Amino acid sequence: MKRRMEPRLKITEIFHSIQGESTLAGERFSFIRVTGCPLRCTYCDTTYSYTGGKWMTVPEILREVDAHGTKWVLLTGGEPLAHPNSLPLVRALVAAGKRVSIETDGEEDVAPYAGLAKIVMDIKTPASGEVAKMAFENLAHLVPSDEIKFVLCDRADYDWAKAVCGKYDLMSRFTVLFSPSFGKLELRGLAEWMIEDRLDARMQTQLHKHIWEPQTRGV
Repeated sequence: MKRRMEPRLKITEIFHSIQGESTLAGERFSFIRVTGCPLRCTYCDTTYSYTGGKWMTVPEILREVDAHGTKWVLLTGGEPLAHPNSLPLVRALVAAGKRVSIETDGEEDVAPYAGLAKIVMDIKTPASGEVAKMAFENLAHLVPSDEIKFVLCDRADYDWAKAVCGKYDLMSRFTVLFSPSFGKLELRGLAEWMIEDRLDARMQTQLHKHIWEPQTRGV
């Protein structure tokens, strides 16, 4: 009789820090960074997660997370939903009493996770070098407590994101986050555009990059 194998994921890092993004910014979190991503965004700040990492079983991951004593856990990458065993991990975290948030580019199927975890879907803008496709199909699976994020590099990205929000009525359906790409778009400029246009979106910055050096890992 064959022994049942525990689900495994390739993990770049697990760490304990302060959430730097989304409406949960400032909360203490456990972070699980899954290895691998099918996209290659121009502004990616976690290129080290494309390769490498180590295989860990779901119970091994849970033991590391449990040591942090947090109520919130973030599953991120890379692109965590590209890994088939992310779903068993999320289910196990929820069963252990954790509240789970997932950062995803929206180009993988989010339906199995809808209502199970808080989804923060990053719709890729033109300056990312990637083209948002499946993200628009995935909108139908999200619930009002989920969030939509746009990382903006310039005015063209801002105008594109506004148009997408209007087309899909995003600002009345979800919390929409406008995030300047760090070092590419000034906070003041984005703030002034949003005020002028009276947008019902939420401006955010990457809080962790203001606390620690921007290239610091594990924070």
